[in-house]
Amino acid sequence: VQLQASGGGTVQAGGSLRLSCAASGRRFSSYAVAWFRQAPGLEREFVSAINWNGGITSHAASVKGRFTISRDNAKNTVYLQMNSLKPEDTAVYYCAAKVFSLPQRGNYYPRWNEYSNWGQGTQVTVSS
Repeated sequence: VQLQASGGGTVQAGGSLRLSCAASGRRFSSYAVAWFRQAPGLEREFVSAINWNGGITSHAASVKGRFTISRDNAKNTVYLQMNSLKPEDTAVYYCAAKVFSLPQRGNYYPRWNEYSNWGQGTQVTVSS
């Protein structure tokens, strides 16, 4: 599948954004999708992931309770709803996909190099 991320922008601290990751190609519903982010000078880090059917999700501790990941397989799209944004959330956000089943308990925290299928990034800037 080919992935395209969108929805980034500039918001004030405490605001919200919703990112979208649109996929083209067949069998998107077979893919787990993850969001990563990369701030200048830092390594790309895991944010959130969702299983192929949306039944299992995982979030990094830094975003748990603030970010929600969801998917609509009929639209070949995964969403990342980001609430209560903080300046430290400022980064380029990327979506990635692979055929994979998240662990049932959702304790899934991959490194960026576990994925090889990436979309282009979308910039999120949170001002204080």
